[in-house]
Amino acid sequence: MSFAVICTTKEAGVTSFQSLRAVKAAYPAQKVGHTGTLDRFAGGLMIVLVGEATRLNPFFTGFDKSYRAVMRFGVQTDTLDPEGAVVRDGGRIPSLAEIEAVLPSFTGKTLQRPPVYSAIHVGGKRAYREARKGREIEMPEREIEISRLSLVSYDPPDLVFDASVSKGTYIRSLARDIALSLGSCAHLTALDRYRVGPFDSSRLTGIPASLQESEANISLVIRGRIDAAPWALGSIANGYFPPRCIESIIDAGMSYFRLYSEERFLGVVERKEDGRYKVVCLVSRENI
Repeated sequence: MSFAVICTTKEAGVTSFQSLRAVKAAYPAQKVGHTGTLDRFAGGLMIVLVGEATRLNPFFTGFDKSYRAVMRFGVQTDTLDPEGAVVRDGGRIPSLAEIEAVLPSFTGKTLQRPPVYSAIHVGGKRAYREARKGREIEMPEREIEISRLSLVSYDPPDLVFDASVSKGTYIRSLARDIALSLGSCAHLTALDRYRVGPFDSSRLTGIPASLQESEANISLVIRGRIDAAPWALGSIANGYFPPRCIESIIDAGMSYFRLYSEERFLGVVERKEDGRYKVVCLVSRENI
């Protein structure tokens, strides 16, 4: 089957692209993509889309995420992670009471300046590529939201904390800014992403994933459901969805629906503003 929504994990020490090797081997000649990059030094959950499921990418890229991070006070690297070169050493080591006092100030909506070593485009060029060339880069601030920030443990100079954040938040920058607020400097030594929207470790799927696993993962994101009459399957396979074929519908206040016929999951359809329906993706056009 060339359709899958996989919840898997990335090991620390490899790039997000390299972590897809097992998935690509399981689905040869199929398009494979992940829905959120993790830095090489970081590990944790990744949502991977295969085949026509890659058309669902917009549904999975906007999720908030939760991380467990380890930051080390007193030393800052140019990348703000353990793989960078040390640019500052000997910063003060704050007390536990000082840390507990400043952490609440970082929750809520705020502006954050992303790390220079990031894949963000600045002036049409990747920031990290320009930084590697030794060029000065002014990273524009962006609005983020930190809904939860909690201290897990503190064994000076290493602070372990949990953070739940909006899309586009850099935990490396958060560690940098926490240290700056305490008159110090820091970098991350470890990072684990343990939640992506409704996905956590309980949602891990096999590689390859079964159709049932993929369907269950999609149902977490697209709650609407349409049941279509079997006579319409030929039209649906050709990308046309006749509205009169609808046998039942669960709206759930959404414009997108999981599509079924005779209890068989077929794919996803969209209801346009004018009331027409569009086939977004299908599990298998050949077998419908």
